[in-house]
Amino acid sequence: MSRYRLHYFPESGNSYKLALMLTLCGETFEPVWTDFGARVTWTPEWRRTVNAMGEIPVLQDEGESLTQTGPILLRLSERYGRFGGDGEAGRFEVLRWLFWDNQKLSAHMATYRFMRTFSRAADPAVLRYLRARVDDFLGILAQQVADRAFVTGERATIADLSLCAYLSFPADETGDDLATSHPAIHAWLGRIAALPGWRSPYDLLPGPRLPRFDGPKGGER
Repeated sequence: MSRYRLHYFPESGNSYKLALMLTLCGETFEPVWTDFGARVTWTPEWRRTVNAMGEIPVLQDEGESLTQTGPILLRLSERYGRFGGDGEAGRFEVLRWLFWDNQKLSAHMATYRFMRTFSRAADPAVLRYLRARVDDFLGILAQQVADRAFVTGERATIADLSLCAYLSFPADETGDDLATSHPAIHAWLGRIAALPGWRSPYDLLPGPRLPRFDGPKGGER
């Protein structure tokens, strides 16, 4: 029996960050599918028994419930001695990009993708705003990985595992053809996918999917 239970839903890039980290560290986890579309995480019962912050994912570690992907990735990195930074400067760089991702790329890409693909009537003006922000952040990331194998150097870290998550979902969900728009990011994602044990989001996160509401909503390139 695994020491870990992961509360997730398949479309959650933050859930994928933890699932991928555990998998690359050679660890298994018990998947606990959550009906995010039915707003289960909004209910008082779920917040009382699973996560008072009302967020997915939640990683239970031998019964202890851990929340917020950044600190969890750091804890797992320290525990298994994998995907951390080298020395004080390296650790600082990992934290710098981890925090940037949580505030910038993941935060905006997650919202844009959800509104674009899984929302019935998204406001086109909001989508255009989010698309512009995502494009700006992708440009920053592309510049960072253009001349190095991974975000902080020649070795993959939890910064890479965090930054790659929402970019690893199918292009018809994200609206991005990265091979054309950002070839440096596309090549970097390929290097991550070549890590031993790597698996794609929907391979690691099975279960019923959110309904899709495809169609023109504005906000596209």
